[in-house]
Amino acid sequence: MTALRVLVVEDDALMGDLLAEMLEQMGHSVCAVALTEADAVKAAAREAPDLMLVDVALGKGSGIVAMDEILRTGFVLHFFMSGNVAKVHAQRPDAAVLEKPFQEKQLTCAIEQALETADAQRIAYSREAHP
Repeated sequence: MTALRVLVVEDDALMGDLLAEMLEQMGHSVCAVALTEADAVKAAAREAPDLMLVDVALGKGSGIVAMDEILRTGFVLHFFMSGNVAKVHAQRPDAAVLEKPFQEKQLTCAIEQALETADAQRIAYSREAHP
């Protein structure tokens, strides 16, 4: 798998650190861990990550709202993390969602799937953003 620059959006600081450590052990570089919706938007603009892992339910804000804001400036490959996949799909039917809790194997599969569908996601984003 290609090494990626990853932005983690997770409001639980311990979980964010564990995810960062897991990603780095997988060979990726974590460019930032954002704890809030506002921090996620700022970090995405500053870091230009290859991939974002986004917790849906943030203590201060929403991961979905953060991604909506980020995607207004351009496509960023991402997937959501949530303990309630059905709730995410109710808001974003086509969203890629990794169900919490998960282990490294599931994270690896989610990243591989995101990479495999990256071109299709970019095309869909371009059609939505520029009809």
